[in-house]
Amino acid sequence: MPSVSHESGSDIVHAPHPPLTEYYDSEEDRRDWVGDQFNKTAADYDRIEKILGLGTGSIYRKKMLELAGLQHGMKVLDVGMGTGLVARQAALLVGDPANITGVDPSPGMIGSAKLPAGVRVIEGRAESIPLPDGGYDFLSMGYALRHVANMADAFGEFHRMLNPGGKVCIMEITPAQGKLGNALLKGYCKYLVPALAKLVAKDKDTAQLWRYYWDTIEACAEPTKVMSTLESAGFVNVRRNVDLGIFTTYLADKAA
Repeated sequence: MPSVSHESGSDIVHAPHPPLTEYYDSEEDRRDWVGDQFNKTAADYDRIEKILGLGTGSIYRKKMLELAGLQHGMKVLDVGMGTGLVARQAALLVGDPANITGVDPSPGMIGSAKLPAGVRVIEGRAESIPLPDGGYDFLSMGYALRHVANMADAFGEFHRMLNPGGKVCIMEITPAQGKLGNALLKGYCKYLVPALAKLVAKDKDTAQLWRYYWDTIEACAEPTKVMSTLESAGFVNVRRNVDLGIFTTYLADKAA
């Protein structure tokens, strides 16, 4: 799996992307709109994710957690837990579901989560995690970074939550390099997946949410700026793993 090292840069990311006014009017409206979409479409999320990931999502998430250094016995905080897709794989690796805490702002997603008994779940946002300092050896976030309100604040919270020597693993989709690759990715994510969602989803807004997914991918801050923001929050050994040119995993450590 190729790894891309971080070159110098000083850009700090706050809002992960500009307002997408096709869906909401302003940045102030974004949080409520996104929250409402996730609440309404939560029951469809896992079904559509299997279409998007061609059924390989669970295998890939587990591989990335292993790559980031997740080991048996670690205590894990999964931020933006959603329906528990990352938390389930983390529980397999650490050996005890009671070592996993999930945080998510959406009651709908939490209510639709499929989790092994013992996983602790808390309603909260990445920018203001309602937990005391420290206590975790590993922090994960799966494909939710584009939806935070303030990336710099979120990374500051991630640093606060980790014990010295703790590890961060943030999985994302980033645009492909090259016009043809990006056109194919856009056609799949923005048009084909939403079209399939219309056929199988229970909620009429599910197709719109998956179109919105692509627009956030396309508009999100460049990976080098995300890495600079991790460094500004105090993380060390910041690096980026890239698979198939589009699957990005940001990896970082809290100094021991």
